[in-house]
Amino acid sequence: MIRAVLFDLDNTLLDRDASLLRFIHGQHDRFQPFLGHILRGDFVNRFVELDAHGYVWKDVVYQQLIEEFGIHGISAEELLDDYVTRFHFHCVPVPHLTETFKHLLQQQFKLGLITNGYTQFQMSNIRALGIEPYFSAILVSEQIGRKKPDPSIFLHALELLGVSPEESLYVGDHPINDVQASKQVGMISVWKQNHHWPSPESADFVIDALAELITLTDQLT
Repeated sequence: MIRAVLFDLDNTLLDRDASLLRFIHGQHDRFQPFLGHILRGDFVNRFVELDAHGYVWKDVVYQQLIEEFGIHGISAEELLDDYVTRFHFHCVPVPHLTETFKHLLQQQFKLGLITNGYTQFQMSNIRALGIEPYFSAILVSEQIGRKKPDPSIFLHALELLGVSPEESLYVGDHPINDVQASKQVGMISVWKQNHHWPSPESADFVIDALAELITLTDQLT
């Protein structure tokens, strides 16, 4: 019997691709005196390439952008600070996020979240989406001192929720950090499809949209 549903954040609950594009466009506008010599499309496209779907931290990204585009008068640190303090204003939820959570809570599921990243940054994004109150446990890798795919971070979340791995679904978009890692600790793995990554053979279930969890969890209970 399934008693808990746990989630990844980026590209599972947060539409990170859409959010990032909104932020980069806004940053190019805000820093026109320093970035105006770069075509907006060129700045956006190169940022996205260097970002590598969020797996390269932005200090590296901004330093590379400064070198490639000959940016003067503003430092990588200042651009990074803008990213850290303003990204959450641009957060876009995946479709049907709130209604899916409300349904799961109505069905008496406990909800948890496990995300890699910096604590303040990720918590700002979670709050921007308005979803913090839905969770009984939120684990951010920096705060915990462990990160996915380390199995201990999954086991810690399950302990906080008071459920066993076999009683839990884990939903995420990354084949290794989410699907493989959760399955290795005995959880039921759900891959939320992401065209950036190859399809993981180990996933127990595959969904295209978050709202499909409503039907899936109804079938499993």
